Amino acid sequence: MIADDRHLRIGFAPRLAALYAAFFIVAGIAQPFFPVWLKAKGLDPGTIGLVLAMPMLLRMLAIPVVTRQADRRDALRAAIIVTSGLSVAGYALVGLAEGATAILLAYALASLVITPIMPLTETYAFKGLGALGRAYGPVRLWGSATFILGTFAAGFAADVIPARHLIWLIVAASALTALTACGLAPLATPAPSASEPPPVRKRLLRDPAFLAVLAAASLIQASHAVFYGFSALEWRANGLDGTTIAALWGLGVIAEIVLFAFSGRLPAFFQPIVLLMVGSVGGTLRWAGMALDPPTAALPWLQLLHALSFGATHLGALTYLARNTPAGQNATAQGYLAIALGAAMAGSMGLSGVLYAAFGNFAYAAMALAAIAGGACAFVAQRARRVAAH
Repeated sequence: MIADDRHLRIGFAPRLAALYAAFFIVAGIAQPFFPVWLKAKGLDPGTIGLVLAMPMLLRMLAIPVVTRQADRRDALRAAIIVTSGLSVAGYALVGLAEGATAILLAYALASLVITPIMPLTETYAFKGLGALGRAYGPVRLWGSATFILGTFAAGFAADVIPARHLIWLIVAASALTALTACGLAPLATPAPSASEPPPVRKRLLRDPAFLAVLAAASLIQASHAVFYGFSALEWRANGLDGTTIAALWGLGVIAEIVLFAFSGRLPAFFQPIVLLMVGSVGGTLRWAGMALDPPTAALPWLQLLHALSFGATHLGALTYLARNTPAGQNATAQGYLAIALGAAMAGSMGLSGVLYAAFGNFAYAAMALAAIAGGACAFVAQRARRVAAH
């Protein structure tokens, strides 16, 4: 629940929205244009894929430690403040690095503090918004909106400044994230009654449905690897300028925003696992289309499928965790999801560099297969839930 102070209760959602907004400015710059910066620093496609895989790999080290300690100490807000503050220094270190090895090592260190920010924030959001009776999607959409802002800002910058300086936009946006984190309202956990036994800590990793949901979400989200790593490079090579690339990325996120805005009004049929299946279908169609080397006129239509491939998958996974995780293990469950996402994306991102170098756009066919596999895991999760209910 939220701390009892009425002012904090009123300001909880706007402050959380501000954090999402700042954090996703970073993502809006980094996802399309960090690979462009890496190329400008002299890295080849295979090395770019390796660097981009680094944060996904290091999630497995940083996230379980940070999220478990945040759960045990009931210190979500403090953990968000510390990790977001350290991320500023991390990105600055990357910006100062020279040479592939130095960049790889600097990004590895930075990733140790950057990767826990989002699972901590998602846990904080579901706890606080649940206590207030507020839906997650309408608050989270502010992050998606500013993702577009960050993408357009970087797109304009890419046309007027040397690509070697794009990293400093990320550093500045990280500083804004750290500032908004300091303004978060504190959470308060009700003291347990003396007559109540301590909650049983269920072993999440022995729950077949939970594991299948992690696998489904991870595979579908990992199917974005070729797009995240090489779409901007491919489109620039085909003659599209930075502003047009930003517009294409922004269009996909606008579709995602619409889904988030109406997520609280979706029919009851769209339960979390159904949303994962919808995400699988969207990803399969999107990447199959991209594998066919579509004309520029087809790209906006394929980008609209981002609402399903990313948006529906994200909502499905997080809502499932919020509804099915035992009390006191929320951050831990988010940590497991983040680790699974990181492991799958690391493998997919590392493979994407090899596939893209060998096959170009046809590398998207492998991403379509990953989305199909994610849908199969969602089906397994649905069956496991039904078996457990009987």
